[in-house]
Amino acid sequence: MADTLHSRSLMDLAPPDLQEYLQSGKDTILIPLGSVEMHGYHCPLGTDIYNAMEVCKRTADKAGVLYAPPIWSGYSPQHLREPENGMGTITVSGDTLNRLIYDVARSLIHHGFNRLIFVNGHTSNTKVTDTVFRRLRYETGALVGMFKPYGERYLGIIEDLMENPEEETPGWHASEQETSIMMAYRPENVNMDRAVIAEGHAPGWLPESFKKNDANPDASFKGYEYFYFPMDHNEMADHGVIGNPFRATAEKGNAIFERFSDYLAEALDELATVPVTVKQREFVIKA
Repeated sequence: MADTLHSRSLMDLAPPDLQEYLQSGKDTILIPLGSVEMHGYHCPLGTDIYNAMEVCKRTADKAGVLYAPPIWSGYSPQHLREPENGMGTITVSGDTLNRLIYDVARSLIHHGFNRLIFVNGHTSNTKVTDTVFRRLRYETGALVGMFKPYGERYLGIIEDLMENPEEETPGWHASEQETSIMMAYRPENVNMDRAVIAEGHAPGWLPESFKKNDANPDASFKGYEYFYFPMDHNEMADHGVIGNPFRATAEKGNAIFERFSDYLAEALDELATVPVTVKQREFVIKA
């Protein structure tokens, strides 16, 4: 069946379009997942969800699949900062996020999608979502997964694009990678006059013998990372920036989007070969 869809966004389609897609033998959908949280003073609050949305859009065009409306709310209590300070972070609880993911996924499975790949732009969502992903798999039999297009400690396929040395943490919060992709996504949202170079550090309440240089919740003692502490972002990143954003460019950002979307499109082709039997399709929600 020829693909005549005018858009890959579920929100742009009507039921006959969706039926055409599903009847063509395709059953994959991407779901952008992210957060609205402060990313320093130079990047927009929507950095994480904009990342996920752009990767979904480019991947959908390349792989010939659909993408769902974004789940823009994320688990970000560590980014709230002080009351009445106008930082703008909007967080939901872990329970709320899991309920939202569950209801969105069950709705999509109800309509005939068998392969759901969440494209997550916000690391902290992974702290609370394992249970809902397992529940969806165990209850329905659908293929459910998460793609994580960001760097932090693992740059992977974008490592050669980054110019920051390791100590300038190119993949961390509002540093080279995130600033670059926001320059590529919507340059008017980035104000480099407000940018700063900043290093991550251990919270002041920890003894000096505990060390860290990024926003990972782990801390090292005597050179070994065996400790985890629940920390707020302002305790380890004074300005919301961890790294050096001044080597960011829109060209790098576009290349990052292209590499992640190429990679994900290839992965979707492979995942389309996985046998999937959905055992619970109908979604009956209780008011």
